[in-house]
Amino acid sequence: MQPSAIRTGFVVTALVAVAAACAGTGAPTSSTGSSAPGSTNSGGVAGEILVSGSSTVEPVSQAVSEDFRAINPNFGFTVEGPGTGDGFALFCEGTSDVANASRAIRDSEAELCATNGIEYTELKIAYDGMAVLTHPDTPIDCLTFADLYALFGPESDNVNTWQAAQQLAAELGSTTQFPDLALQITAPGEESGTYDSFIELALAGTAEEREQEVFLRVPGPNYTASGNDNVIVEGIEAGAGSLGFVGFAFYEEAGDEVKAIAIDEAADGTCVEPTAESIADGSYPLSRPLFIYPNNAKAEANAALSAWVDFYLSDEGIANVAEVGYVALPDSELEMSRQAWQGR
Repeated sequence: MQPSAIRTGFVVTALVAVAAACAGTGAPTSSTGSSAPGSTNSGGVAGEILVSGSSTVEPVSQAVSEDFRAINPNFGFTVEGPGTGDGFALFCEGTSDVANASRAIRDSEAELCATNGIEYTELKIAYDGMAVLTHPDTPIDCLTFADLYALFGPESDNVNTWQAAQQLAAELGSTTQFPDLALQITAPGEESGTYDSFIELALAGTAEEREQEVFLRVPGPNYTASGNDNVIVEGIEAGAGSLGFVGFAFYEEAGDEVKAIAIDEAADGTCVEPTAESIADGSYPLSRPLFIYPNNAKAEANAALSAWVDFYLSDEGIANVAEVGYVALPDSELEMSRQAWQGR
């Protein structure tokens, strides 16, 4: 995940190194309104907005929008989750008003926005952790980064059992004993910011050391790629030997049919499970920040959009982060997002 520089418009990035798009929890929601706009809490805000991008961020933006419409019944919104990459494509061509993102905008995406005259403000809104999951009957409780590379990485396209990954994992220094089970991966595809973040955090270092291209194994009979987190969870629930990863909130919603695998980044026996606490304090190795990117010009032209962002960053709006299962920003980082929006 590359830190963003100041790009077109006033953009502030405050990435923390330690810090799921997969599809959201439901269909996009739309409504319409027609009254003149007013203050955020007056009930007088009217107008419509389109929010698209990360399905990891989608539940937060959906909940914020529902709360905002409860105060302003003439406010209309659509929140959809095709994935971070697809969301930035829509945003940078001027189709959507806000991009949800589970990673920072890439240079190529920022250049597309600049080419099309799209000015934006990057606003960090939460932290999330990517939970590596399997079926409860799979006898694996902890994996190292070497293990993750051997199972998910670019050298493992033909790996169809856990034990088939054992030799590469051992070559990389792992002492994990893999089970004698067929390996069936269900995980995000390339359109997902969760896919990008997993590669950046878990695989990139090993791939670069081995002079390999940095990507997940190619989808095939043993790897089903999906942009829908619910489909991923269903695949992992299918039986022993399953493997995949989703955003922490989707893991918490999944119930007892999946098991989270702890991660041992240093390969020293320190296995850290994904929890709200470990994600917030940075001890969980697969943690990342989440963002929204409002279009500055559209916010100037559409009072409903600017009021919606104001509400999103308010105490009432940002409370939805924890309510949908993500990890709230420290006060200092939330204040940086508020200042970035006010100073746009």
